[in-house]
Amino acid sequence: MTKKLNIGMIGYGFMGRAHSNAYSQVNHFFDLDYQPVLKAACARNEAEVKAFAGKWGYESVETDWRALVARKDIDAIDICTPNDLHKDIALAAAEAGKIILCEKPLARDGNEGEVMVQAVEKAGVPNMVWYNYRRVPAVTLAKQLIDEGRLGRIFHYRSVFLQDWTISADLPQGGHNLWRLDAGAAGSGVTGDLLAHCFDTALWLNGPMEDVTAMTETFIKERMHNLTGKMEKVGIDDACAVMTRFANGSLGTFESTRYARGHKSKYTFEINGEKASIAWDLHDLHRLSYFDHGDDSVVRGWHSVHATDHDMPYMGKWWVPGLQIGYEHSFIHQVADFLDGLAQDKVTSPTFKDALATQYVCDAVLASAQSQAWQTIKT
Repeated sequence: MTKKLNIGMIGYGFMGRAHSNAYSQVNHFFDLDYQPVLKAACARNEAEVKAFAGKWGYESVETDWRALVARKDIDAIDICTPNDLHKDIALAAAEAGKIILCEKPLARDGNEGEVMVQAVEKAGVPNMVWYNYRRVPAVTLAKQLIDEGRLGRIFHYRSVFLQDWTISADLPQGGHNLWRLDAGAAGSGVTGDLLAHCFDTALWLNGPMEDVTAMTETFIKERMHNLTGKMEKVGIDDACAVMTRFANGSLGTFESTRYARGHKSKYTFEINGEKASIAWDLHDLHRLSYFDHGDDSVVRGWHSVHATDHDMPYMGKWWVPGLQIGYEHSFIHQVADFLDGLAQDKVTSPTFKDALATQYVCDAVLASAQSQAWQTIKT
């Protein structure tokens, strides 16, 4: 018989919807010992959070996250707020003995992240950060191929994450919908928002990084702030280019921008090894491109692996082979893994500590851009 796990969701935006969908769907497709219950949704705007709760089937609402954390009928706190609230909520939830799931990035910087890691470890509460791209079947397959040694020694890792939604100088910063453009709320721009995904995937697939050199640019220096109504300096990075050395000897390059006209959310990576190479593109997320130098020369070339067969990661839980799944399924997979870990008393990555490693990379990138010098990444 499944055990109920009462979820308290803080936030009702894009990620709140993605997580709510995952909780609602996971037991339909995965055989698990736990079943999430949408117990309470929380946000400051009572009318909007009630509308959100009604649409997704939450049993109750709160307008103060402290009241939600204090409730005895809440088992797990899901933090889907702007980044500046992550630390305070996580510390309170840990002290209350709650399970904690936190949106990425873990915090605005490594100092905040360290305090959060200390809190969950002291409290001994299960914790996880929503770096969902690890759970895309083609990306998980890439991990499997690397761990099997099919690529051999890794020489290069390159990744980009490109968007174009902030090009207009008329776009304001701050407030409910545009907090990602406010350095106080977000901590950083594309580095913490987009490159954090790239770094997390890279650390998972290729191991730790040792040092970085980077440059950033803020193309529009001032924007009207939604909360003050005044023109204010823009503190976030609009674009970032990074070079890094990995501990395994490979070289990495990363680029991210919100000023790449024509790209709404282009996330790619390519890994080159002595025996083979692999590549992945979010726009074609169910495919993994694979080149094996060991193939006969007459058929040697890039192959498109359609990651939908039932022997592919996660795909045995879904449809018949050949029918692909989408972005939202990566969150379902992450919930499934987390609930399975709870049942077996096993840690499910990425934990707060895992996400802190990504935070350290982001910190080093921003420090390098400011100093115009190589930065050693904290461990």
